[in-house]
Amino acid sequence: MRIKALPLLVLPLLLAACSTPQQRAERLQAEMAELMAIYGPACTRLGYAPNSDPWRECVLQLSTRDEVRRYGPSYYGGYGPRGWRGGGFWGPYW
Repeated sequence: MRIKALPLLVLPLLLAACSTPQQRAERLQAEMAELMAIYGPACTRLGYAPNSDPWRECVLQLSTRDEVRRYGPSYYGGYGPRGWRGGGFWGPYW
């Protein structure tokens, strides 16, 4: 990686660190509202009462399922050809 590109990679991290707790809470609330808009109708069709705790759990489960499908099980850990692969952002722990 070139040294000139380093500031471009560091700048978003610095800006994110400067956000206030209120801004982070608003961002998380907006993300949850988006998940509810995307997965909420499916959970309602599955029989969960809208805005109930089981309905919210369904929304989160469907979102997680789609993320695992999108990024693959190695991102979240799981079993592979040599057993447990660990997981997390940094990859397998073997």
